[in-house]
Amino acid sequence: MSETILVMGAGGRLGYTAAEAFRIAGWHVKSLVRPGRAAFAPRGTQVVEVVTRDAAVEAAQGCAIVLNALNPIITEWNKNALSLAYSAIAAAEGSGATLMFPGSVWNFGASMPPVLDETTPMLPTTRKGGMRVEMEQRMREASERGVRTIILRSGDFFGGGRGSWLDLVVLKEFDKSRLTYPGPNDVVHEWAYVPDVAATLVKLAKIRDTLAPFETFGFPGYSITGRELISTIEAVTGRLFNARQMSWWMLKSFGRLLAIGREIAELEYLWRVPHRISGEKLKSAIGDVPHTPLHKAIATSLRDLGYRL
Repeated sequence: MSETILVMGAGGRLGYTAAEAFRIAGWHVKSLVRPGRAAFAPRGTQVVEVVTRDAAVEAAQGCAIVLNALNPIITEWNKNALSLAYSAIAAAEGSGATLMFPGSVWNFGASMPPVLDETTPMLPTTRKGGMRVEMEQRMREASERGVRTIILRSGDFFGGGRGSWLDLVVLKEFDKSRLTYPGPNDVVHEWAYVPDVAATLVKLAKIRDTLAPFETFGFPGYSITGRELISTIEAVTGRLFNARQMSWWMLKSFGRLLAIGREIAELEYLWRVPHRISGEKLKSAIGDVPHTPLHKAIATSLRDLGYRL
């Protein structure tokens, strides 16, 4: 008999892709989405439309895993992210399920070292980073009450649909043969291909009973410079692009008037401070880490976004 997972946020990029990955791996998948969003959940899964914490707890009954893939839009992140995380904790605790959560590098702040691993001190320098640390602290506390917790930390997502730095910024003027990179071209930045993250979650779910009550793993995606990303896009498209750097000063000016400018401006340091994620602990736990070659991941992402190669 197959086990059951509740994917909270199954209409989002990671949630949808993870729900599909678990379904293909033989799991019974409950796809939790907001009311009226059933059409955005993966086919072949059991769609659950809920909005309250109590309803999420009820939906998790009988589940072996609760995956918190909830991620509010950035202008509502400070308002809703903590309450959504608490709902996921309550759902896992109420059902005796393992809680899985996609972690971020926001926790480490602008003083983060070039290589990030599970022992790197968390010294957030933004509101969102501080909230990320608080979320993980609440999860650690829940693990002490018996909620097994697995955090998979990665860099910036791309693939799995729209809503990433890749499509919203880098490729926004693709049809005009222009690319916009958020930082200096020679700074190493950490990216994560969503299908690879989802496949890794499936592998971690299989070994969950062998893990400590609270575990964090770094996901080694692509540690590349802007120059390497741009050259890969040019290679897979066979085109040359006029590449320019994003104007953060303009965004910060808008931030005084518009919430979205203020929220995005907090993240500038991620494009100026070189960083990569070590995956040694993850490799020791699951063996081969799912890794799509960069050129293939970029090509697939471009096609999924509707671009012709």
